[in-house]
Amino acid sequence: MAVKSVALVAHDNKKKELVDWVAENRTRFTALTLYATGTTGRLLGEHLKRDDIRCLLSGPLGGDQQIGAKIAEGEIDLLVFFWDPLEPQPHDPDIKALLRIAALWNIPVACNRATAEFILTSAYMTDDHHQPKRPDFNDYTGRDVPS
Repeated sequence: MAVKSVALVAHDNKKKELVDWVAENRTRFTALTLYATGTTGRLLGEHLKRDDIRCLLSGPLGGDQQIGAKIAEGEIDLLVFFWDPLEPQPHDPDIKALLRIAALWNIPVACNRATAEFILTSAYMTDDHHQPKRPDFNDYTGRDVPS
């Protein structure tokens, strides 16, 4: 089975919700490679008793951009980003850049629990043959983009 990779990100006011959601779906996450930004990754590791979560920098310190780079490199199949629509974020440009990269490279994005549940329980999550079509930017760049 092709192992899917999921990036997990949450703003401070949404971290508990994300950790609780992942814990409730622990069985589904066991077969997935998990990436997370700093504090979110540490909390997930502690709560789930997993030491294999690939923790990156905190979002405001560049973690959002690290995840964006991994999306562009084809390492991440799904972005789950529980962001707080009621709290202004000082690193808002980084967040917009991350969401833009996810849209550009055609990966699914869940910004809330309901959407995350739909995606996580989708048949595509366990289908070895389904791969979202990666866009071809040859016309734009004038050169081949790694697939």
